[in-house]
Amino acid sequence: MAIATRLLHVLESQQFSRELLDEIFERADAMRAEPHRASGRLQGRIMAALFYEPSTRTRLSFESAMLRLGGRTMGTDNAREFSSAAKGETLEDTVRIVGGYADVIVLRHPDEGAAARAAAVSDVPVINGGDGMGQHPTQALLDLYTVKDELGRVDGVRVAIVGDLANGRTARSLAYLLSKYRDVELWFVAPPQVQMGQDIKDHLDEHEVSWHETSDLDEVLPKVDVVYQTRIQKERFPDEAAYRAVHGVYVVDADTMARLSPYTIVMHPLPRVDEIDPAVDDDPRAAYFRQARNGVQIRMALLDMVLS
Repeated sequence: MAIATRLLHVLESQQFSRELLDEIFERADAMRAEPHRASGRLQGRIMAALFYEPSTRTRLSFESAMLRLGGRTMGTDNAREFSSAAKGETLEDTVRIVGGYADVIVLRHPDEGAAARAAAVSDVPVINGGDGMGQHPTQALLDLYTVKDELGRVDGVRVAIVGDLANGRTARSLAYLLSKYRDVELWFVAPPQVQMGQDIKDHLDEHEVSWHETSDLDEVLPKVDVVYQTRIQKERFPDEAAYRAVHGVYVVDADTMARLSPYTIVMHPLPRVDEIDPAVDDDPRAAYFRQARNGVQIRMALLDMVLS
């Protein structure tokens, strides 16, 4: 996909230019600072949340964003169980129909590439809310916004991306976005079974982004500005034994925090299982709940831009 200078669909992290990222973040800043000015901007518009996989944060933050902009929402967390889907209707036909009911579609689907398939036939903007092991671009946007908000910069940032990197669409999407910035250095910290895909490494090499691969989190901790922790995704493993082989390898706890600099932040796309000890929550460097709240402003900015 070509790098965009304006928004029609939101499908993948590669589509964003540095200039467009700046515009999204500036708009999100303005909406956070003066939320009353955004109220009513999308009055009369309807967002359809078409989720073939269950979601809490993504769906509710999109709904909150649309409501705060004065629009309305409709949708479901079990689109897979719709009578149309159960009868064998294709995703493309469902999108054509739902596009006649709404002004924008937020789609979550278990199949990688589903959002691009939907956009190809849709008369209204499609926003990718996560497509299988592909991407989750709006999560990556709020993650990047959080880094900028917490640290005051993205250029020159040093990031450890930790956990299930083979199956983690949030980790993949964030790596793509970080490649837009100067002097970024990445560490991929994962067990050998779930290391980051070669396509991401090739992309980073193409864009001259420095990256390292290791399974030793302790060795990396003193070197980074951000620890981006992710869960081991049980639902992506073929069997219980494969999951158990890598589950619980990395846990952020008090000992972990002691190895970090006073300025290093800990992030997580959530939900967490047991990879961050709740005792860490009160540490000011624990940014993951602030990170989740940032999703509303980022999604407000995106909805406003695709519907303006």
